[in-house]
Amino acid sequence: MTIVRLGYVAMSVHLKNASPSQTMTYKQFSSIKDRGAAIQKLERIAISNLENCLRLLKYNVENEIEFFRFSSKLIPLALHPNLEGWRYMSALKKPFAEIAEFLALHPMRVDFHPDHFVVLNAIREEVLKNSLLQLKLHEQLLKAMRIDPTHRCVLHVGGAYGDKEKALEQFIHNWGVIPQSLQKMIILENDDTTFSMTDVLYLCEKLGIPHVFDYHHYLAHHDDLWEDHWDRVVASWSQSPVPLKMHISSPRSPSKFRAHADYIEADTLLTFLQKVNGSVERIDCMIEAKKKDDALFKLVKDLKENAALKWLNASTFIINH
Repeated sequence: MTIVRLGYVAMSVHLKNASPSQTMTYKQFSSIKDRGAAIQKLERIAISNLENCLRLLKYNVENEIEFFRFSSKLIPLALHPNLEGWRYMSALKKPFAEIAEFLALHPMRVDFHPDHFVVLNAIREEVLKNSLLQLKLHEQLLKAMRIDPTHRCVLHVGGAYGDKEKALEQFIHNWGVIPQSLQKMIILENDDTTFSMTDVLYLCEKLGIPHVFDYHHYLAHHDDLWEDHWDRVVASWSQSPVPLKMHISSPRSPSKFRAHADYIEADTLLTFLQKVNGSVERIDCMIEAKKKDDALFKLVKDLKENAALKWLNASTFIINH
């Protein structure tokens, strides 16, 4: 039997005024003549984002949700070149400590999915340098919340640059210059246009990286049957301190197949899970749907119509057969 745990991304559609992604543009920042006042405003926004993160974590505990993806936009302008020297981590020590204390009392799986411009197979040195700065920031965020950074950041492979095979080798080449502490954070997912499940598994096996299987992306773009390679996905997590993770979403429509729908097709997910049942002790399924936590609640409601599932709490179940 396999335990399946459901999670959702970044924010709630039910918890009001709790965005963890409030922002400030550099134009807005520079329009404030007093630089000190401008930095204080930035810090107030970041504190509000972190306080909303804590509200979301408390909401998750109330709703028995044990898997959550943080927003990567917690600290606006953190890496802007004109704000070099801003000691934002010191200014945010208190809200980070409050999150850390709450997670110590209420353990749940939390992680990040840095933005698409974090590209580790970049050809241009500047792009790679900026990508590593972003990863370093995510490492700082995790450590400030006293979370082990190992396997907490999921990334796509990057660009194909007109030659997919060469792009895969570029990833391997660049891996050699990535600090080991950042390497340990990374897990890789297959995408919906370029790098298939087997492409990503090639990198994961060569470099010792866990593979996050995105089933929707697979349906949109694949070169082989996922069933023939599932054991490789499972094996890629064998040395990880956290359980196997996958992404689940549903196509918005036949004509917009790659776009995420508001909710999850329960029957499609259940068919998949029944096929992998027993192959691994646990699967954490991150829901990537427009309706965020409401998509999780609706999926649970739909799945509860199936008697083959035994529910351990409001978001975790076992497939009996």
